[in-house]
Amino acid sequence: MPAMALWFAAAGARLMSLKPVDLLIIVIYFVLVLGLGLYLRRYASTSEEFFMAGRQMTAWIAGLSFISANLGSLEMMGYAAATYQYGILVAHAYWIAAIPAILFLALVMLPFYYICQTHSVPGYLHLRYGEGARSVSAISFAVMTILMSGINMFSMAIIMKVILGWNIHFSIWVSSLTVAVYVMAGGLLSAIFNEVLQFFLIWIGCLVIPIVGLIETGGWDGMVQRIQQNFPGQDFIHMWSTTGSFAGNPMGVHWTGIVFGWGLAISFGYWTTDFLVVQRVMAAKDLRSAKLGTVIGAFFKMLVPLIVILPGLLGLAVLPFKLVPESMAGPGMHSYNEVLPLMLARYCGPGLLGLGITALVAGFMSGMAGNVSAFATVWTYDIYKPLIRKQASDAHYLSMGRWCSLLGVFVSIGTAYLVMNFSSIIVYAQAVFVFFIVPMFGTVILGMLWKRTTPAAGFWGLLIGILVSLGLWLWVKLDPGALKYIAFSDQAKDMAENIYRAMWSLIANVVATVVITLFTKPKPAHELKGLVYGMTEIPAEGHFPFFKRPITWAIAVAVGFVILNLIFW
Repeated sequence: MPAMALWFAAAGARLMSLKPVDLLIIVIYFVLVLGLGLYLRRYASTSEEFFMAGRQMTAWIAGLSFISANLGSLEMMGYAAATYQYGILVAHAYWIAAIPAILFLALVMLPFYYICQTHSVPGYLHLRYGEGARSVSAISFAVMTILMSGINMFSMAIIMKVILGWNIHFSIWVSSLTVAVYVMAGGLLSAIFNEVLQFFLIWIGCLVIPIVGLIETGGWDGMVQRIQQNFPGQDFIHMWSTTGSFAGNPMGVHWTGIVFGWGLAISFGYWTTDFLVVQRVMAAKDLRSAKLGTVIGAFFKMLVPLIVILPGLLGLAVLPFKLVPESMAGPGMHSYNEVLPLMLARYCGPGLLGLGITALVAGFMSGMAGNVSAFATVWTYDIYKPLIRKQASDAHYLSMGRWCSLLGVFVSIGTAYLVMNFSSIIVYAQAVFVFFIVPMFGTVILGMLWKRTTPAAGFWGLLIGILVSLGLWLWVKLDPGALKYIAFSDQAKDMAENIYRAMWSLIANVVATVVITLFTKPKPAHELKGLVYGMTEIPAEGHFPFFKRPITWAIAVAVGFVILNLIFW
């Protein structure tokens, strides 16, 4: 068979064939995405417009983009896979490990990011601590975004393999080049508007699975009964009541790890310092819109388990075969990562299949675009400009941003294959976050709340936190027996290991930062205006009507968060 024919040949047996109406839906989506990106190019003629969308977004657009940038293939396929592996415990990723951190970002940290007009979180660290902290955070963040982009590549290949039997290389390149074109053309503005479009496509396409699945199983109680029949002796349906001991739940985690490792270290590290999501609300037209947009994102985040966690639980209930870790998936076997496309193939007929695939493609595009646009911004403003070429025209930096977006896509393709060495997508993602994002939270929050924190402490605290995280991960890889020291139990699974390692790396970061601060010289007070609490004038919102204040809606979201945790206790 000629080489070109081999390229298009199926990589595996397909579960369902696309009808003309399905192909039409997918083609229309790609045309819309490319067309919108090329159209918005005219509004990205300066670096401020390309990297920060001109800071003209409304609260709703910023909020939907904020949550859509997070609602990529990692969310949809990764957490569905983790749910099949660990049960409803994974819903903690949406509630205890998301809502408090998002509200904290909106009410406490976002004013400083917005007031100092930084282009990135490393940019804030530069203003607060100096070049050393900025360089460490920028380089680590650039590496992280490339590693995370590989998840989107790999997820797209899984979709095409399971549902269509397409060659995985072909599907990776088509989708990746589409993202490269529209992000290169319109920058963050293009990414934001495409993410809003993708937000609606994801919800419309993915709601099919839980609706039809619950009808098949006879509702929630029927689904629970089937899960208990298929997996006797394992509790997949309680969030808190099984976490009083390490052996009482499938994840092998104690509630202390969920609260302090997942709910504090990973959650606050990701939602408050990962520039990929923070960048979206920083593009809002004013501070109140930025805060409201973040709260809007928190509300929709609470609802995401409907289209992510439920498909994983339904997989436990209805699939006639058992899924296995990715590293163990041989011929004729399916891995945890394939549960969402397997459910899509089970429940979607002509038309619905095209819509469902488009929703998954939209999730992939959203996550990939978020990584690429964030990488372009951090590379240009926090690595290239300060370290390589300090003096150049705005047009030069704009061009650099566009071309490094393309470079980011190609490098990401190479990292896609790293995912295959982990049991599931989410385990890989958590490992990457714990390496780079968790230590950054301690450095940022101490810098915002404690004016005494010194530049030397910011640099060394961040570096020590990263090295501790890498060291603990390597320790377990070389000596599996070390798990009982890091996760307090030799029964902890890989996700529990990540959770406890996050807690230790945050502790190391905070302790190192505080100790070094006590022995080094702080910045003069006049250099901290706009960067630290007590030295920054934050605009008052008391003159706005009660229902237009961010704090009002933040309280409403917090109440909903508590109710949901009680319902699924």
